[in-house]
Amino acid sequence: MRQGVIELREFYASALGRAAREMVSRKVAETWGDASGLDVLALGYATPFLGPIVGRARRTLAAMPAAQGVEAWPAGDNLAFLADEMALPLPNALFDRILAVHALEESDSPLELLREVARVLAPSGRLIVAVTARHGLWADAENSPFGHGRPFSRRQLERLVREAELEPVGWTRALYAPPLAWAGRWAEGFEQAGALIWPAFAGLILMEAMKQTFAVHPRAHPARVRRRVVFDPAPAGAAAARASGAASALEPSEKWSRLGRSAPDRGALR
Repeated sequence: MRQGVIELREFYASALGRAAREMVSRKVAETWGDASGLDVLALGYATPFLGPIVGRARRTLAAMPAAQGVEAWPAGDNLAFLADEMALPLPNALFDRILAVHALEESDSPLELLREVARVLAPSGRLIVAVTARHGLWADAENSPFGHGRPFSRRQLERLVREAELEPVGWTRALYAPPLAWAGRWAEGFEQAGALIWPAFAGLILMEAMKQTFAVHPRAHPARVRRRVVFDPAPAGAAAARASGAASALEPSEKWSRLGRSAPDRGALR
């Protein structure tokens, strides 16, 4: 069962929640920049991490699962809507960027959810999914939203993303501060020290994946060409010259240019 939107909002209003928002937002900005001119979707409860993006992206929407509930976002406007996470009311290939937070851990079918994400993601579009780390300190912290639902290891998340026909291109960790109220004030120090000293105990795993589409080239079929004989009474020398000229014109044979499949852009998370 999913946590309610009120519980999520209260957590991110606390000192610990503000620290989590800052750490994750920084990772998103490192990879996506300000997403100027792009269409962006927030899935689950990802709105706290879209601060730098709102107002710069061409279109920003927030889809919140029905079991979680929805809230008006952003303040003074409303770009959020309630949705069935397995059947988003959105057209195919609409979004250039999708950020999924508090989405997979409490989903009844994480694979079906990711397949629905792949459907609405544009070709060469990018997804960042943030999940609770299985071996992290936050996996058992019931005082935070990250302590509910199923946590993931990096390999489990990578396998799930591939099964949804998305290509992982990078991953990173975040949230090294312990899930204690007093740690929110020292979150920046924990983040810097934790990445060097105890990386395996990070609270979150963030993975970036890309939707790849490849062109299908139709197979060429040989066609029979009927040769037409034209009577052209010309001197023997002229006919021979014309024949040799035609032969030289056809001499360089036409070849298919084989286009190699380019390697995916490795704009990996750092």
